[in-house]
Amino acid sequence: MVYKSFRINFIIRIIVLSATIFLLFYLLAKKSLYFTASLTFLAIVYQIYEIIKYVEKTNRLLKNFLESIRYSDFTRNFQVQGLGSSFDKLQESFNAVITDFQKIRAEKEEHYFYLQTVIQHIGISLIAFHRDGKVEMINNASKKLFQVSSLKQIQDLSRFSEELVTCLLSLKHGENTLVKVIDNEDILKLAIYATEFKINNRQVILVSIKNIQYELEEQEIESWQKLIRVLTHEIMNSITPISSLSTTLTTILDNFGENNTNKFQDEDLETLNEVKLALETIHKRSSGLLHFVDTYRNLTKIPKPNFGIFQVQKLFNNIHRLMEEEIKRKGIRCEISINPESLELFADEQLLEQVLINLIKNSIHALEHTEHPEIELKAFMNKRGRISIQISDNGQGIIKEVLDKVFIPFFTTKPKGSGIGLSLSKQILRLHGGTITAQSIPNEKTSFTLTF
Repeated sequence: MVYKSFRINFIIRIIVLSATIFLLFYLLAKKSLYFTASLTFLAIVYQIYEIIKYVEKTNRLLKNFLESIRYSDFTRNFQVQGLGSSFDKLQESFNAVITDFQKIRAEKEEHYFYLQTVIQHIGISLIAFHRDGKVEMINNASKKLFQVSSLKQIQDLSRFSEELVTCLLSLKHGENTLVKVIDNEDILKLAIYATEFKINNRQVILVSIKNIQYELEEQEIESWQKLIRVLTHEIMNSITPISSLSTTLTTILDNFGENNTNKFQDEDLETLNEVKLALETIHKRSSGLLHFVDTYRNLTKIPKPNFGIFQVQKLFNNIHRLMEEEIKRKGIRCEISINPESLELFADEQLLEQVLINLIKNSIHALEHTEHPEIELKAFMNKRGRISIQISDNGQGIIKEVLDKVFIPFFTTKPKGSGIGLSLSKQILRLHGGTITAQSIPNEKTSFTLTF
């Protein structure tokens, strides 16, 4: 018989058990009915077992409920119908708690996926790792920066930069530093900031890494431009009247000498000529200085690029036609390569021609005393997916102490150089959102790489 109430069922079981016990005592009083008494005793034991099992059903239910919470198994549904209103309320409470936990878990998962999406989408490189170098998290920006598909240990970045690995493993909480990395054609200046925190008894270091090479170059160029504007303005204001006055005084002396030639002695005429020569020298030098200053004004007057799409092959063909005669006359072997051949640029073609011609002329000058001179002009997609144009030669090269200074305005290693060619090139690349870098092994290979 099935009872719909746990309470009624329990009371009936107790009544039956009590009746059975009473029967046992009755049989024991009849001393001749020992076998029947033994069977009655076994029935009592069985009934007690069933009552305990029946009562412990709530304990098992509670145990399953707690285990569901412990192991985050919120897919279960507790069914205890048919045992009375108190158990119906217990079922409702259990299932309500499970439903709440399901909602909390769903919200946490949503927050987790949201955070993961933000971390992977952000443009700054982020890496979380332990003190022993084990990586917990790396975002897409870091993978792109270090050109890796995955990263398990910070030490695996040693092929990228030993200095960077040492820096990351030694960073303290709240510390920031700057690391310079030369990665093939790219020069990276990485700004690194570290935060250390504890989570689930684990010490985790979270570092943000950003390449600030372009920003540093932009600030440097702006500083030079401001300095040049001030200097040229002050120099022009001071020299212009000197040049004008020297011309005026020379004219006055010429007129004075012609009108009073008979009145002067030979010594006076000689003195007059010396004064005229001095004024002419002053005028010549001041005019030369004015021309010199006007040349450097070009650094602050670069026209805005007129952007357009064109094939790199067309650009290279134009440059080759312009420089072909001089290259052949110097006996220089020139190689041109483009990979892929259909490579296109979105830039100002005229300004880029100016940059490449300047760089090729520098290469020709560097090859003057080189046997078997060679120039290589190539365009390709670098490993970070950016378009690069590279001009290389096997000339005398640039020593390490000078290499970092070649893009500074006014700095030159040529006896008759002005020191604005490479600086001008750098500014043109900056206007295109690109960079220009130099690498050199003296008397072996020197390369200038333009990256867009």
